[in-house]
Parts: sequence; structure tokens; C-alpha cells
Amino acid sequence: MDWSRLFTMQKNLDSYIESNHNLEGKNIFQEKYLALLVELGELANETRCFKFWSNKPRSNEEVILEEYVDGIHFILSLGIEKGLIFHSEVQVLSSKSETEQFNEVFDLCVMFKNQPSQENYNRLFISYIQLGKLLGLSEEDLQNAYLKKNEINYERQNQGY
Repeated sequence: MDWSRLFTMQKNLDSYIESNHNLEGKNIFQEKYLALLVELGELANETRCFKFWSNKPRSNEEVILEEYVDGIHFILSLGIEKGLIFHSEVQVLSSKSETEQFNEVFDLCVMFKNQPSQENYNRLFISYIQLGKLLGLSEEDLQNAYLKKNEINYERQNQGY
């Protein structure tokens, strides 16, 4: 996966948003962190993996992919905010259940917020990619969906979102 391309695209989008909203030079790490948690919760809600009380099926793969990519946007953005970049390839599929993997990602989000090191960023990124693999998402699906959503995000900014 060409993460450097996505980092560059995200950095450009972040700069565009910051310029449009007069946020240049402001620290918005906390807002981006909360946004990531919200997106992670929305993704979990669409998978319904934790809803043991319900028989309603999970959302279709397209909806899940879109929610997943929203999380990628904020993980990339948080790394950019802290001057970090992810270079690694993830080979190992998690042996955890979807619910356990979501909980691990939430835990690693908190760890990264409290100690934003390269090591903690890598752990968060890897865990999130493993979650995507558990959800049946391929790297090609993820990259294509990111490109599409990035374009939508620019359109939204241009329309006063």
C-alpha cells in the first residue's frame, strides 16, 4: 500500500480545511482525536458486531468501507499533526473477534493521545489495518475508497460544509 501518497493527499486536505476555517497555526489535535473516536464508533455501529441483543444484520460492505475510510482520514491527520508517518506493511491478520479488535483500536487511540510517539502511532495504525482486514476490506478497496472520499471532502469544503 502506498501510504506516502495518502499522507500527502491528507496533508493537502488538512491544509485546505485549515485555510478555509482560519485554523492555520492552531492546535486541533484534541478535535481530530475526538473525531477519530466518533468515526470508530460509527464504524462499530455499522458492523453491529457488539450488538448481541439484536438480530438486525450489519450494513452492506460499501457503508462499512466508507465509515472505515473516515477513520483512516483522521489517523493520517493525527500523524501529520504530530509529524509522524506510517511506512510499514501489515501481514498478520488478527486472531481477535471484531469486537475485541475494535476495543484494541480504542485502547491504542487513548495510548496515542496520551503519548503520541512513533511507536504508539505504528501500533494504532497496524491495529486499525488489522480491523479492516477482519471486516473483509482489501488494501485496494481501502485506497480506492480513500481517493473517492478525499474528493468528496474537497467538494464539501467548496460547498461550505
